[in-house]
Amino acid sequence: MTRLRNYFIAGLIVLVPIVATWQLTVWLFNVLDRQLRGLVARAIGHEIPGAGLVLALVIVLFVGLLAANYVGRRVIGFGETIMKRTPIVRSIYVTMKQITDAFVRQEKTAFKQVALIEYPRKGIYCLAFVTSAAPPELAERTASDLVGVFVPTTPNPTSGFLLYLPREEVTVLDLSVEDGLKLVISGGVFVPPRRRKPSAALGGGAV
Repeated sequence: MTRLRNYFIAGLIVLVPIVATWQLTVWLFNVLDRQLRGLVARAIGHEIPGAGLVLALVIVLFVGLLAANYVGRRVIGFGETIMKRTPIVRSIYVTMKQITDAFVRQEKTAFKQVALIEYPRKGIYCLAFVTSAAPPELAERTASDLVGVFVPTTPNPTSGFLLYLPREEVTVLDLSVEDGLKLVISGGVFVPPRRRKPSAALGGGAV
């Protein structure tokens, strides 16, 4: 029975990410298909099954092509500047952009290091991601050297809590951001390997 249970857990570890990715991809393209199908119907006078999906794929590929060349990056950068200067839209866009960068482009991640903190009370430890130093006003009002950390929820790390802790209460772990995210998403099932090169300590210039 123990061996069967281990096989079952191993199967879940393999299949859950695949099924989740597939379901998310299908949902996204179904949404795009519904939104764009009407445009195609109005343009040619009647609906074509799957036309919205094809148009969505073309748009995604076109944006990717733009992002891959200098002129396209300038155009996209101009659009991002407008988004970042638009009230309300700005906060939503910047947050989603940082989360996307954290998952897709680790070298430019919004998360700098993986850390261990005592939360929600002393004696209970949880994983957190170091984001930045605290805004000057917070540091001045608390008279402390604070560090911003993001505490994600499991298994969905895109939601969580933003905490500011004294620097000495944040312990940097020997984990990559990618492995830290895998640990959170798996609910602790994933066991990250030891890294050959330890993470830098959380010193004054780390964030």
